[in-house]
Amino acid sequence: MKKNIIQQIDAIAIDQPQTAAYQLGTTQHTYADLKAASDRIAHFIQSQDLPAKAPVIIFGGQNFEMVATFLGAVKAGHSYIPVEQHSDPARIKQIESVATPAAVLSWASETAIDVNMPVFAETQLTDVIANGATDYDASQSVQGNENFYIIFTSGTTGLPKGVQISESNLQSFVDWANPAFNVADNSRVLIQAPYSFDLSVMDLFPGLCSGATLVVLEKAVTDNFKTLFEVLPTLKVNEWVSTPSFAEICLLSPTFDSEHFPELKQFVFCGEELTHQTATKLIERFGDAQIFNTYGPTEATVAMTSIEITAEVLATYDRLPIGYTKADTQTVVVDEQNNPVTVGQPGELLISGPSVSKGYLNNPEKTAAAFFEKDGQRFYHSGDLVTQNEDGLLFYKGRTDFQVKMHGYRIELEEIDHHLSQLAAVHQACTVPRYNKAHQVTQLIAYVVPADGQEAGNDLTKTLKAELAENTMDYMIPQRFVYQEKLPLSVNGKIDRKALIKEVNGNA
Repeated sequence: MKKNIIQQIDAIAIDQPQTAAYQLGTTQHTYADLKAASDRIAHFIQSQDLPAKAPVIIFGGQNFEMVATFLGAVKAGHSYIPVEQHSDPARIKQIESVATPAAVLSWASETAIDVNMPVFAETQLTDVIANGATDYDASQSVQGNENFYIIFTSGTTGLPKGVQISESNLQSFVDWANPAFNVADNSRVLIQAPYSFDLSVMDLFPGLCSGATLVVLEKAVTDNFKTLFEVLPTLKVNEWVSTPSFAEICLLSPTFDSEHFPELKQFVFCGEELTHQTATKLIERFGDAQIFNTYGPTEATVAMTSIEITAEVLATYDRLPIGYTKADTQTVVVDEQNNPVTVGQPGELLISGPSVSKGYLNNPEKTAAAFFEKDGQRFYHSGDLVTQNEDGLLFYKGRTDFQVKMHGYRIELEEIDHHLSQLAAVHQACTVPRYNKAHQVTQLIAYVVPADGQEAGNDLTKTLKAELAENTMDYMIPQRFVYQEKLPLSVNGKIDRKALIKEVNGNA
């Protein structure tokens, strides 16, 4: 009988208990440590008499205990919602209103969490991992179509959307990713993305299911370039997983090359578009390393296409392909009436297969808009415009809506507008992206009509940024504000966002 995700990870703890599972700085934890800690968390959660199968929020950073708590929650029969500790506390309140979770398990030492549910604090959880019982009822563990984790993205109404990923969804991804990216039990895999960003899943579960060592690069290091360039060579990772944007930062260091990183043999990119320029630099500096470009929305479990970027691919394509669809998944490129387009014609990418989510948690309206049944198959509207050649190779062309990606984060422009419109100093607002020549979003620009009596200028900008910071993720706060007496309207009387995008970016 095939082992599920938890059984695969626990089997490694039994077969090779002293293998390093997790490294943060100079501290390492073994697979035996991971099993014991997650078993104790599972016992603790089951002893709390929480509502059956209700999700739990797990709040914290990139420490070992977070991962152990993820696994412990799943063993106990509860999906987990990862929330990064640097998030505004209002984020948890928003998630609570949507998900009605059973509890918060917090590994953040100082943050006060104001919610209407039990909050288990770091001191209590630390004692559980050190001294708790390890027995739990494994028959209650998450399995099959039950939710394994829920990733919350932004939403156009001001409330985030919870993408439900089942154990079966995750198993489909892991079964593909492990052979595709050659993760083995002697691999050292980079963990750079926060756990609230599903890019982290790209290495977290394929790594743990194969007995690899997860090597963590925490936010405090990545936020300081001097420290980052000092720490990177000491990690000795074999597999690099990140957004292209993070690799571009690292390429600023002249010593980011194979001479100083001899162990680094593979790059896997996801979360945003890999540019020709970045891939060229990586091949120049890491001539023997493999570079994989991948694509996939959160709703299809991290990624479901890939291609190795070689010198031949660079020579053939000016804009890099996003890859071939994995074997268990079907993709169709369609027009606005959901009819397949001819080869080479642009259209929206529809995705069907075992890694496609069941929908958004407690949000039937948004689920019905994004997921649909066709010929007995369940499809997801990706909202991504692509073309496909005769061989099935996919090329990304942009978005069908006003959702963008910047630095790997998926941002819905209408949500920023929503938050701006709630501010007393704002009469009207419309947020647009600025693109560079490589088609990447480099800046968010908010066009604002100030409320009566408000004086446009730097002081107003400072006020608006400060007020947005109270309930908006920092990566969603516009970098620039443009004040106008009125905003352009389209023929149907709506704010003409496309006209503003054209104004910011020219005819590009």
